[in-house]
Amino acid sequence: MSRLDSMIKRMTAQRACLNAAFELIADVPGVVFEIGLGNGRTYDHERRNLPGREIFVFDRALSSHPDCRPDAAHAVLGDVVETLPAAARRFAGRVALVHSDIGNGIPDYGRLMSDSISAALPAALAKGAVVLSDEELEIEGCVVLPEPPMIDLRRYFMYRKV
Repeated sequence: MSRLDSMIKRMTAQRACLNAAFELIADVPGVVFEIGLGNGRTYDHERRNLPGREIFVFDRALSSHPDCRPDAAHAVLGDVVETLPAAARRFAGRVALVHSDIGNGIPDYGRLMSDSISAALPAALAKGAVVLSDEELEIEGCVVLPEPPMIDLRRYFMYRKV
């Protein structure tokens, strides 16, 4: 598979998982954590589909398209290994959706991020919260969700807090 085909497959899975998550959290009050802003595409998709929800973005720096940036109060800048645990304590039990897209294809980095995110999230998640990730996670108190129809979840992972 070409890198272009792989990227299209991942983006298709990402959008399908986000859209499924929006429905799953319709009755779950709480904020959204967007871990890894990147170009701001998923942040833009979230804010258009979740009007009224506060979305907190975690990244080292804001380098997205200018139209796809949160205000200063919703931007958590720095190393997510350090910033996410503090935010998880701040929003204990009040996070309805987490979208994490920080993988870079380097296995050691992916494992570090997966372990850090998995460890930080349990305290933050509301009952019924959904977690989406480009890296496989092991989150205490969460179950793996089946993939949306026609999506190969080996590209994206979905979890729900029980």
